[in-house]
Formats: sequence, structure tokens, C-alpha cells
Amino acid sequence: MSVKKKNSWYAYLVPRGSKGVAARWPECEKIVRGVPGARYRGFSSELEARAWLTAGALYETSKPAPRLSPGIYFDAGTGRGEGVEISVTDERGRNLLHKTLAKTALNRFGKHRVSLRGGADVTNNYGELLALRHALLIAKKERARRIFGDSALVINHWSQWRIKRKELPAATVALADEVSKLREAFEKAGGTVARISGDHNPADLGFHR
Repeated sequence: MSVKKKNSWYAYLVPRGSKGVAARWPECEKIVRGVPGARYRGFSSELEARAWLTAGALYETSKPAPRLSPGIYFDAGTGRGEGVEISVTDERGRNLLHKTLAKTALNRFGKHRVSLRGGADVTNNYGELLALRHALLIAKKERARRIFGDSALVINHWSQWRIKRKELPAATVALADEVSKLREAFEKAGGTVARISGDHNPADLGFHR
């Protein structure tokens, strides 16, 4: 995962109903899911969340997202509180993981929950690395030339043969080697892997939009 600060407070407003602040995404999701016109947004502090509600819960108060380049976008996160998930989408936020994973491996949101053999703990960084692997495989199938993610560690180090082999689990090192090889071939064929702000990543799993 990138070092960006993820949200931990979620403000919500339900038309002709309630409004308030939830401390976890699952709590907020139960209130707004399937409700027409419901507004919700994630924040890094309770104060910011309540300020947004006081200002009218308007999405327009945030800066408009930049126009995204066509390509494949990846991310990993734990926002739903059910372990590390990975996400791969196009620039419009349309899920792409079904192109490399069976439907049974995807949840109802089109994302994949990561697990390791033996029940070993999965880190966000491992999830980001795995998401990039799928992005590279999808790019090859779709003949896409651009891949974007928000993890500086994965993009600038782990996917470029730069990893502290003696300090990390063998599974992480093995995956980093595989991804580095895939990326090397992708870039030799004219592809690019670049960073994008987490605030504008359509694959984002921070649940803050």
C-alpha cells in the first residue's frame, strides 16, 4: 500500500432520514447502501467529517478530479475491514479482475480478497504488488500501454528488482521477482508504469469518495 493516509471516519446523509459520522466503513455502508440520493464521504478525522456535514454534505466542495489517461489502474486496501483486497480497473473505474481471475475469486464488488497459504498475514504492500501483477497480465491481454497505481514502494522499488530480500517473507520476494520480470517485458514492449494520486485513482480502495 502507498504511504497515503487512509480514511477512518465516514460522514453520511440520507435524504429525509438521518445524518451522522461512522467510525468504520462497514457501519456507514449499512446505512447508505441502496438508498437513492444518499451522500457519504470518508475523512481522516471526525472533525473533518462533521465539518463536511455542517457545510451541507456537498461533493462539489472538493476539487474536481483530473481527466484520467486511458489505461489500467490498480490498488489494494483494507477499507471494508475484511482483510486486504485488490482492485484493478480502467480509467472509468470499471472492474477488470475478471479477465485474470475466476468469478468465484471475486467478491460482490468485483474485487479480490488476498490470502496466503498457511494463513500467513497479508500486508497492504503485498496486496499492491499482487494488484500490479494482475494489471500487467491484463495489460498484455488487452494490449494496453499504460498502468497507474499510487504505491511508491511497489512502483519505484519492489517491481524494479529493488527489494530487501533478507528482511521480507519469501512469498513477497518471490512475487516481487515475478512482477519485476513482467514489468521489464512490458516496458521493453513500449509500456509504462506510473504513479497517480490516491485521491484520483479509480481503482482506489480507500472508500473516501
